[in-house]
Amino acid sequence: MFRNDYGVFCADEVLEALYRVKNEENFGYGEDIHTKNAAKLIRLTFGLKEDAGVYFLSGGTQTNMAVISYYLRPYEAVICCDSGHINVHETGAVEASGHKILTCPNEDGKLTVAGIKDILAKHIDNHMVKPKMVYISDSTETGTIYSLKELKAIRKVCDENGLYLFIDGARLGTALTCVGNDVLPIELGAIADVFYVGGTKNGALFGEAVVINDPKLAPDFLYHIKNRGALLAKGFVAGVMFETLFDGGLYFRLALHANEMAKKIREGLREIGVRLYGNSPTNQIFIYVEKEKRNAVLQRFALEPWGEEGNEAILRIVTSYATKEKEVDELLAYFRNI
Repeated sequence: MFRNDYGVFCADEVLEALYRVKNEENFGYGEDIHTKNAAKLIRLTFGLKEDAGVYFLSGGTQTNMAVISYYLRPYEAVICCDSGHINVHETGAVEASGHKILTCPNEDGKLTVAGIKDILAKHIDNHMVKPKMVYISDSTETGTIYSLKELKAIRKVCDENGLYLFIDGARLGTALTCVGNDVLPIELGAIADVFYVGGTKNGALFGEAVVINDPKLAPDFLYHIKNRGALLAKGFVAGVMFETLFDGGLYFRLALHANEMAKKIREGLREIGVRLYGNSPTNQIFIYVEKEKRNAVLQRFALEPWGEEGNEAILRIVTSYATKEKEVDELLAYFRNI
């Protein structure tokens, strides 16, 4: 199973923590001690002030839609690259909330300053939607990451043009722990107006932690979460999970393991002669396979079909905190044999 990084129940430590508190009685809707402690640990990890808002939602699409629709007025739009998750893999959730997504070509899966400026130059009067937010994801849809220099450049153009910067962190753990990353958690926390920390794809049963740096930007966010059907009555379940993930660095250890397994696969495939698609340094690996061999590969291993180029198919391999080295060895042995 190399199809995704959310196909396993949850990390053992998370399950054990949930079991320990299974008979507790807690306040609902995030008013419990576990949720408050989890928020405190996340603020400490990302170097945030005590009044930074931390909110727990169930999944990535819900989170992206809730954040974007909260920040933007009806006539305002969000900028992202053409391969951005909100544009290609969320079934129009943002548009359904009443906000247009303005896209520009990606470079290695990333949004560029030039792309942002090009969109701004084309939206010049009140007969068009008004760009007001920039959306990026780290890591990106194709597993690439933003350097600190790139993030600062995007922050600068946002400041110059009155734009919010929203970072989708569904796979933030693998972005911050991969080889070549030069962004510290506290640096990312300082750059974004709002970002979220993904738990669904890194050891939790479910859940994303939304972080809003400036409390002035979120006086009514809880009202909005409730209005969008996203406020969890049993919010303490998410609280326990994120409390466990961020108490002692478990979150980053789990992500690091996923990256290490991906690195072994990447290096092993290169030695065999398998051609890689893209430049992902994280837990997503994209490979070219002859079309006539695709079905045989997919019968043996659960991989994600990603596209086609000429006579080749592109398949995605994804590792997770639960990927075993034995499974990696079996995958490499199979490709060596074919």
